[in-house]
Amino acid sequence: MKISELKDFLNEKAERYNNPKFIESDPIQVPHKFSKKEDIEISGFLTATISWGNRKSIIKNAHRMMELLDHSPHDFIMNHKNSDLESLKSFVHRTFNGDDFLQFVKSLQHIYTNHDGLEALFSKYSEQDSLQHSIHQFKSIFFEIPHIERTKKHVSDPLKNSAAKRINMFLRWMVRQDNIGVDFGIWKSLSPSQLSCPLDVHSGNVARKLELLKRKQNDAKALAELDSSLRKLDSKDPVKYDFALFGLGVFEGF
Repeated sequence: MKISELKDFLNEKAERYNNPKFIESDPIQVPHKFSKKEDIEISGFLTATISWGNRKSIIKNAHRMMELLDHSPHDFIMNHKNSDLESLKSFVHRTFNGDDFLQFVKSLQHIYTNHDGLEALFSKYSEQDSLQHSIHQFKSIFFEIPHIERTKKHVSDPLKNSAAKRINMFLRWMVRQDNIGVDFGIWKSLSPSQLSCPLDVHSGNVARKLELLKRKQNDAKALAELDSSLRKLDSKDPVKYDFALFGLGVFEGF
């Protein structure tokens, strides 16, 4: 397939799947329950964090997280008492447990109290064409307070060769403005051109079949290769093709 044909093909698929119906079956529905900026970004981050495994289970457990945070995640994180944390200990999603949830609440409180919130932190360390260094710095700051070692595995680090699929997905939600109502686009200090495609089994397999990606492992090197290919198709909004790759893999069995 010529580049022009591939671009037309992927644009058509991206348009098909980047629509409000996508929300109904996707974890992004959880932050869509909120209107306050901080609630959207906190619920989005927590939802993205547990986004692996069965999608129905992810959505169910992410809604459960919001329930435990009294459906006001920002207010809970900033104003909770120690006694309020007891109920969080019952939470579990695969290997993410109540202790991890407590650590995330404390680390998020630290970020909003001492680093002006999630957007400011990711913006501070962003590079012109990448947010991967921001993710690395975010993890460092997230765990600069006392923490349990086991929780560190739940925040990826691209500089340790992780594709950081879940954080890149979260960043897509926050930064990309699709004017359709799926991605939020509420972080105005960052640009969609800086985003990286959330690389997982489905998007990776489809990308290889379309010769957008040659590397076999889904790691940081593969992500850089895929980013380069997608930027050639659309330098301003490369991750719109996440919808195309995901849709082709999950819904069409491409």
